[in-house]
Amino acid sequence: MLTLVTFLPLLACAVLWLWPRPLSDRVCTGAWIATATADLALVVALWAGFDPGGGFQYEQRVPWIPGAGVGYHVGVDGLSLPLVALTCVLFLAVAVHALRETRRVRAYTCLFLFLQTVCVGLFVALDLILFFVFFDLSIVGMFFVIAGWGHGERGRAAALKFFLYTFTGSLALLLGFIGLFLAAAPHTFDIVDLTAANPLAGRGTYAALVLLAIGVGLAVKTPTVPFHTWLPPAHTDAPAAGSAILAGILLKMGTYGFLRVAMPVLPGSWRDHALVFIVVGAVSAVYGALVALAQTDFKRMIAYTSVNHMGYVILAVGAAGVLAGTDAQARSLAVTGAVTQMVSHGLLTGALFLLTGVLHDRGGTYTIDAYSGLAGQAPRFAAVTAVAAFASLGIPGFSGFIAEFQIFTGSLGSQAVATAVALTGILLTAALFLRALRRMLLGTLRLPSAAARTGGFRDLTGGEAAAVVPLLILALIIGVVPRLLLDVIEPAGRALAGLVAR
Repeated sequence: MLTLVTFLPLLACAVLWLWPRPLSDRVCTGAWIATATADLALVVALWAGFDPGGGFQYEQRVPWIPGAGVGYHVGVDGLSLPLVALTCVLFLAVAVHALRETRRVRAYTCLFLFLQTVCVGLFVALDLILFFVFFDLSIVGMFFVIAGWGHGERGRAAALKFFLYTFTGSLALLLGFIGLFLAAAPHTFDIVDLTAANPLAGRGTYAALVLLAIGVGLAVKTPTVPFHTWLPPAHTDAPAAGSAILAGILLKMGTYGFLRVAMPVLPGSWRDHALVFIVVGAVSAVYGALVALAQTDFKRMIAYTSVNHMGYVILAVGAAGVLAGTDAQARSLAVTGAVTQMVSHGLLTGALFLLTGVLHDRGGTYTIDAYSGLAGQAPRFAAVTAVAAFASLGIPGFSGFIAEFQIFTGSLGSQAVATAVALTGILLTAALFLRALRRMLLGTLRLPSAAARTGGFRDLTGGEAAAVVPLLILALIIGVVPRLLLDVIEPAGRALAGLVAR
């Protein structure tokens, strides 16, 4: 069943692409929505039958390149299942949002169906080479989305920068994976086998170099400071749907890699160098918020808040590697908070990027000062944007508060200074969102010339609301009834904290 969940979108992509006759835009997007809905229904069935305390489930293991120790090994646990569900939810939201797309819709649909298979595949992969294949293919798919449907020449330049940066990071990741393969006896790329064997225990410098290679490859994808410079142009010049998937799903590939590979397979080296990740996480959290505060472009501002939010995740996974001054419960809480933050960020930032698409569609620009008084002209758009912004800055009642509360509680005992520094990011995030909302939504009506020529700023349509509002409702449900998510994540978080403490 897990293979069906993974490859159903790719099958639909192949059918649409190879269909011998022309297809209307509505047929293409309708097929995409139907496929995404079916995939989400399958994930709901997986969730319903999942035993939170049962470790890896729905496993499939088939030799692929047996001479090199490579296999098709997939499965889910409490760390990966929530991210698989997030992937299916966000791709369905993007499919609904794509009803407004008019440019080369057939190719656009096929690219996103391909990306959905790649993203789900990475989260279920339990073999390093399988993980790497999906990791690399995500770069290719997003490159064509940004280059083909981004904002003209700037979009193509941003796509090239995105590809070169992240592909370089993937090469470092592959080098680290080969280092793990060579250290294992017998040689294997299987993540479960490598975790059980702990092949780099006591290997000192060699283990540190492997962790460096893997850490750099994942940090570029996350991205953390100083590997973040590809992110703002990629977001700013990508189509709104591409930005939603890039921020909501692709960035999680980096942070998930730390949880799935670096921490359990390299526990000794992770403990020895946890402070590096703690510092990088705290710096990323504050730096991302500070630079976002200085932006005059609404979409670019949201892009920098992703650096801020992913910084909290890196802080948490770093704190989970510190044994002194903490206990197993605190380390487990930090891991649980990191996964919850990934889910929360995907829902809320995905919604915000889809809303920036509405903004650009009406006004032709993301510049904050080009708009004013939108609350009177488009009250539904203003209300949904305000809810998404307040939820993103972590107010109680939404998923962001649950995630950040767990991260800071789990990190504070052993890393009080770094946690205190990272906490200032919340204040800065509140300031930047409040400033943007005040300028754009309140005051006297002011619209860019593109909106004025079309008779004003049209309010949120039913289709646009259908893409965005369910994401906010899910964030609200997690914020009010977090046990629905935490009951799945916590046992896996405890297991991972135990592996790191070996």
